Amino acid sequence: MDTVLNGLPIWLFIVITLWSIPWKGVALWKAAQLSHKKWFIILLLVNTLGILDIIYIHFVARKYTVETIEKT
Repeated sequence: MDTVLNGLPIWLFIVITLWSIPWKGVALWKAAQLSHKKWFIILLLVNTLGILDIIYIHFVARKYTVETIEKT
């Protein structure tokens, strides 16, 4: 039995998963750092094989920066 869902080969499922997880992780990390709660929820719930994650990382998050304040 070399299929996962509806004839999808296991190797393709693994490739898709290995492609999606890093993009999802980076996008969620950036959304959390920038306090983009709506984006975080959307990115968490919607799986688009990394497409939405890439759009967020390269077009939305790039416009913002995180400032750190050191306490003395």
